[in-house]
Amino acid sequence: ECSSAEFAKALSDGAQEAYKAVMKPTEGTILTVARVAAEHAVSESEKTDNIVEIAEKWLEGGLDALEKTPEQLLALKQAGVVDAGGRGWMYIVEGAVSYLKTGAIVKTNYVPVSESTKKKIKAKPANKSENIKFKYCTEFIIQRIPSDTAVDEFRNKISPKGDCMLVIDDDEIIKVHIHTNHPGYVLEEAVKLGELIDVKIDNMKKQHSSILEERGVQEAKPASEQSEKLEEYGFVAVSAGKGLSGILTDLGISRIIEGGQTMNPSTNDIFKAVNKVPAKNIFIFPNNKNIIMAANQVRELSDKNIVVIPTTSIPQCITAMMAFNPGKDPDTNEKAFNKAMRVVSSAEVTYAVRDTEYEGHSIKKGDILGIIEGKISAIGKSPEGVAEKLIERMTDDDTEFITIYQGRPAKKQPAEDMADKLSDLYEDCEVSLKKGGQPLYYYIISVE
Repeated sequence: ECSSAEFAKALSDGAQEAYKAVMKPTEGTILTVARVAAEHAVSESEKTDNIVEIAEKWLEGGLDALEKTPEQLLALKQAGVVDAGGRGWMYIVEGAVSYLKTGAIVKTNYVPVSESTKKKIKAKPANKSENIKFKYCTEFIIQRIPSDTAVDEFRNKISPKGDCMLVIDDDEIIKVHIHTNHPGYVLEEAVKLGELIDVKIDNMKKQHSSILEERGVQEAKPASEQSEKLEEYGFVAVSAGKGLSGILTDLGISRIIEGGQTMNPSTNDIFKAVNKVPAKNIFIFPNNKNIIMAANQVRELSDKNIVVIPTTSIPQCITAMMAFNPGKDPDTNEKAFNKAMRVVSSAEVTYAVRDTEYEGHSIKKGDILGIIEGKISAIGKSPEGVAEKLIERMTDDDTEFITIYQGRPAKKQPAEDMADKLSDLYEDCEVSLKKGGQPLYYYIISVE
């Protein structure tokens, strides 16, 4: 809940944060559209408390700014178009305002990409790798520690070392992306702010050359010859944590995409992973509700038979994979996966990064939070104590399996003591503790 003034201020703050996250903000882009739209909302909020009228001004201001983007960017004017990002943002705003006014969801007019269009897109010549000035795409997360080094100082130090820089400060976590020729320097500066996790460095020149080689091989070989080497089934899953990824690999997952709550992979990341799996039928397990949409978009881009199983957690994926039958057809396996994932209850134990209020509960920064199926269900001071509360609420007389995946923040001895205690409490269930290695979460819990 929020007041109309708070709503307008939130829009303004969002636009300001977007500007700060970009190394060289350019007017005539989605940034301009978001800023001007928010300014209209703030101005209207000073005249009225009617949130619908404020939202209408938000939309009106954004559309006006969108029409002016060609006057701010020469490339848009030459092409005779408005900014695509800004147009996309306005579609979202239009939908939000429409729902606010009517309560009805408007169906999309989306038209699937035709096969001929796909071929044209794939046939488009790529830029030469020589044009890549900064060749290492460097991404990571910093878990902050008390430090004299300010985030702005960090930005200023690494900015001259590359381009496409994003440094997003979210209280205790800082997300960093930069294209650079000196990833070592960037990482050295980053460790002054805190502990590094999910570090990913890709050589874009090498990637580009590999893509061209792959395309050349595919174009040279007839489709019939390619299909002879394809497996019947392949599996792609999103995972964070060495232990969890190892479990999924042991269950038959062909390719793991690093990602999760703080770093969701893009459609392109998933598409590239799918392309590396030599199989005719590929199942994708997003394992996070925020990744399902990106996974579904891959189906429109790939020539393979792509099936997305809408898993929202790793435990759902693990249970689904146990239901796989290589002797059955894809439709039968899809039904089996969807049925299996529904018998699993998932929970996570993490920590609060800020003071907040939630459904009448006062949450302080550093409190341990227990989340069942995306909803905060327990608050405490001990990760193990909160985990025990969650399991108590998740289990019933039909429960057979309780599996706890220990994350990086959790300590070994308390975790083992908790598992022993749970084994005594739930003697009719099979209780197991496994090394998950996931960041951010002390424990991920699976109850079946």
